[in-house]
Amino acid sequence: MPRPSAAVPDRRHLKRVLSHTGLLQIDSVSVLARAHYLPVFSRLGAYPRALLEEAAWKGSRRILFEYWAHEASLLPVETQPLLRWRMARAAEGIGIYGGLARFGRERRDLIDDVLAEIERRGPVGSSDFEGEAGVGGWWGWSDTKRALEWLFWAGRVTTTSRRGFARLYDIPERVLPKAVLDAPTPEPAEAHRRLLAIAARAHGVATASDLRDYFRQSPDDVKARLPELVEEGVLIPVAVEGWRQPAYLHREARLPRRVEARALLAPFDPLIFERSRTERLFGFHYRIEIYVPADKRRFGYYVLPFLLGERLVARVDLKADRKTGLLKVLASYAEEGAPPETAEALALELSDMARWLDLGALAVFAKGDLSVTLAAAAGVALAQPIEEPAPPAGKADADVEEE
Repeated sequence: MPRPSAAVPDRRHLKRVLSHTGLLQIDSVSVLARAHYLPVFSRLGAYPRALLEEAAWKGSRRILFEYWAHEASLLPVETQPLLRWRMARAAEGIGIYGGLARFGRERRDLIDDVLAEIERRGPVGSSDFEGEAGVGGWWGWSDTKRALEWLFWAGRVTTTSRRGFARLYDIPERVLPKAVLDAPTPEPAEAHRRLLAIAARAHGVATASDLRDYFRQSPDDVKARLPELVEEGVLIPVAVEGWRQPAYLHREARLPRRVEARALLAPFDPLIFERSRTERLFGFHYRIEIYVPADKRRFGYYVLPFLLGERLVARVDLKADRKTGLLKVLASYAEEGAPPETAEALALELSDMARWLDLGALAVFAKGDLSVTLAAAAGVALAQPIEEPAPPAGKADADVEEE
């Protein structure tokens, strides 16, 4: 989608983005900006970050809610009924982590106590329970967190806002619009069909695996749904040159005469979060290296691919240094066959990002085969490489929210 010509993107533009993506994956890493803010910047340019915060966490103006979709995600509130099947299964211990399912069976007393406290006191965060006396004794810190996570999976509570990055929980009746709460619950098969249709619209063209993965649906749940969507005319079976798997085209997908995109893509942007699809579409091998030891990283700590036209032409390791007011380009690499205008276009996009993040300038470091030309295009002196601190221990590509 083309970026708006308006000087300051507004709520209408945000809704347009959401109508295309269907979700924004949430991630806790803040070395640049938290990942759910970045896809909106990629599509709108320098939008007010408060626009997304108001949409997600500001009472009557809320148009988004949090739940498990691709991973922890922000979704349009209208999608909530389509995920009630997942909430119902979670309450039965299906589709959630084994330990959490066992906790739900064995500690329903604590779960009920925590829910009663939220109904009485909400909104509250997990830290509000620490060290407080609850029904039957003291709240257990780790057990309370498990109870909150179970309640969230089961849809008994939802996120009303955030304190820092930590969720504040409340009951859905005090958070979601009444029209959403009163909406009928579709049968699971119908919900699966509609989620697949949202995924197909976001993709344009995709394999069955791509469509299923968008909302993390199981093969058994969608196997019969795809033929139904084909019969309804929502999906059109197609073959894509170079793809081994059959593909589906959304009926509203259109091939533009010309693609003039220029965007830095977050590691969890919906366009690229399914890595095998990224390779099929762009011939671009991409893995996030946050939890890889520094001496074993290939490209850097927090690397963003750069989309120019219809190709991923470069990648940059970025850090927002708020103390010095610099957007640091710690490393920059061109893809094979990147066009001559890559450095200039990337410099413009990085300058826009720096302004969006309220950073005063760019610093381009001498690491990577694009660094010299990028620094020249940005009009800055090339800085000497620096050693970044080692990351905390944890999971790699699948790592999601940490509170």
